[in-house]
Amino acid sequence: MFREMRRFKQELSAEESQKILETGITGVLGVSGDDEYPYTVPVNYVYTNGRIYIHCATTGHKIDAIKRNSKVSFCVIGQDTVVPEKFTSFFSSAIAFGRARILSEGKEYDEAIYALSKKYSPDETDTRITEEIQSAAGRFLMIAVDIEKLSGKEAVELARKRTDNKD
Repeated sequence: MFREMRRFKQELSAEESQKILETGITGVLGVSGDDEYPYTVPVNYVYTNGRIYIHCATTGHKIDAIKRNSKVSFCVIGQDTVVPEKFTSFFSSAIAFGRARILSEGKEYDEAIYALSKKYSPDETDTRITEEIQSAAGRFLMIAVDIEKLSGKEAVELARKRTDNKD
C-alpha cells in the first residue's frame, strides 16, 4: 500500500521518526485540495497518544478538503543545516500518512487542545490554559490524524556518521 523507501540506508527507525514528531515545532499538512490540486499548509500541531492533532478554524480549505477526502500526509523537518561547501544540507525529517478526523467536542478534543496549548505555552498554568480554551470555545476545531504509515529519513552524511559511530 505504501512505498518502501528507496534510500533505505538513510531511513530512520520508528522511534527516531516519532521523536521528530514529538519535538518538531511546525508541520506541513497535505490534503487533496480544490480541483484535485494538492494543498499543503504549515501548521502548529502536537503529537500525543500516537496521533497528530492540529488546531484550525471552523471553516476553510483544510476542513473542506478533509470532508471530501480524509487521506492526508504530514511532514516535519527535524533538522535542516545547509552545508554550502558540500553543496548539500544535513537534514532529518518524518512523514506520516493517515486519515484525518474533525473534532469539535468531546474528551479527545479537550485532551488534544490542552496538549497543544501545553506544547506552545509550557510555562502557563493549567488554570490559565483552561480559561483560554474556554474563552475560544466554538471558534476552532481540532483535526486528529490517525497515522497509518510513519517514516523518517536523514541525510546520507548523517546516516554514515551514525554507522561509523557504531563500529
